[in-house]
Amino acid sequence: MIPESLTLGSDLSVRRLGYGTAQLTGPGYWGPRGDARDAVAVLRRAVERGVTLIDTADNYGPSIAEELVAEALHPYPADLVIATKGGVVRTSDSAWHIAGRPEQLRAMCEASLRRLRVERIDVYQLHRLDPEVPLAEQLGALDELRREGKIRHIGLDTVTAEQLEAALELTEIASVQNRYNLLDRASEPLLKLCEARGIAFLPWFPLGNGSLTADPVCSDIAAAQGATPGQIALSWLLHRSPVLCPTPGTGSLAHLEENLDAGAIRLTAADLARLG
Repeated sequence: MIPESLTLGSDLSVRRLGYGTAQLTGPGYWGPRGDARDAVAVLRRAVERGVTLIDTADNYGPSIAEELVAEALHPYPADLVIATKGGVVRTSDSAWHIAGRPEQLRAMCEASLRRLRVERIDVYQLHRLDPEVPLAEQLGALDELRREGKIRHIGLDTVTAEQLEAALELTEIASVQNRYNLLDRASEPLLKLCEARGIAFLPWFPLGNGSLTADPVCSDIAAAQGATPGQIALSWLLHRSPVLCPTPGTGSLAHLEENLDAGAIRLTAADLARLG
């Protein structure tokens, strides 16, 4: 049996298929994507299907994704966990500027609180480590916000195992987000560290940004299971490690249903051996 849920930060239980909001915005995560009513419908359907973790970021849009989450779901169900990210400033659809000074992180967090219409953010993730700012200062700013009750748990995005170790010497870390999927396992050392320390790992690009459809083994297993390659890839993540919690994103109701149906797929030992 694979576990259907995991615990974030020792006190937040979430189902292991969440929903990510990046695809609710335009190309390059910039500007709106179509009619906002469609995005609202997708978010509401995700929660109807039992999703209890919504992963978003202040720079998706910018601001648009967080605003859509609040429009669709506020007041939030008691069991819904909202995770957002700060530490990156967008100036165009292709420009990302790391901004990790304490005053910047505070301003970003407080803006996210207003957009999400909450007094405390369940999981606030540092979107990128700022190489120009000491790690202790970046995490110190988030710790201060946590002490003030504005953040419940701290997460990190795109880090190495060594950087996570350094962060853990400074504060508690509830989650990490790194690129990880069936065809990209470069973050395997980080995954092993998360398993050892009981830290949730939220893999981004869990579907390989479309590349999985070209993998013959994944396609063969999908055909045998009566599933899609994307469903097999998500199921593989759920089988791979109990700390993995994929949050695939989509702006399509049909694709949302497909992704969430992956939770019911059970891969055999032979399937897992073929997938490696």
